[in-house]
Amino acid sequence: MGIFDGLKGFKVTLKQIAEPRVTGQYPKVKRPKPPRFHGRHVLNRYEDGMEKCIGCELCAAVCPARCIHVRGRDNSPDDPVSPGERFGYVYEINYLRCIHCDLCVEACPTEAITESKLFEFSFTNRQDAIYTKHELVVDDEGMPQQLPWEDWREGDADLTSGWMRATAAQGRPEFGGVVQWSSELGFGERAPEMGQSELEESKASPVFSLRDILADKIFIRHGGNVR
Repeated sequence: MGIFDGLKGFKVTLKQIAEPRVTGQYPKVKRPKPPRFHGRHVLNRYEDGMEKCIGCELCAAVCPARCIHVRGRDNSPDDPVSPGERFGYVYEINYLRCIHCDLCVEACPTEAITESKLFEFSFTNRQDAIYTKHELVVDDEGMPQQLPWEDWREGDADLTSGWMRATAAQGRPEFGGVVQWSSELGFGERAPEMGQSELEESKASPVFSLRDILADKIFIRHGGNVR
């Protein structure tokens, strides 16, 4: 094999040398995250400061990784924590197990648990990876608490529950664009998203026959003569 034959193997590499660089200088520079990015969880509060979590433990029951531990307790009539009869007395998430499937968010009946856009963690010990209720509940302005081992950037704390607004309740189109959730501390009433696409429903989700589509392809392939 001659020297020129060897250079042929570097054809793609040599071609890329002249191309502009697209590598981001991470972690100094980070690209913007999508509105419904799934990151670290937060426990939300109502505008009056009361917690949304009612200690029903549905999030823990649905979690496939078994990383959520919840225990409820009855509210005190004189000093209630949540508007319901119970509140989440113990709430823990083990991020060494969490797979960010977000089934907990879907299961929550009061929209108490949602997510921020933070996903950079740098734990120095296993105990830091187990977030307690004290660390998960939003502060007095409705913003996620920023812990020393988390790398927060601009926008990571915005729209912590925005991604779950994409579809109408139970998939019924007549409820599309209608607010059906309670307001949140620091954000008020979140505006609903208008759907996944600007196309009409009949065009966005058409009903078709796979057999007909395959038949059309075969008809075109053979010059109009189906074999």
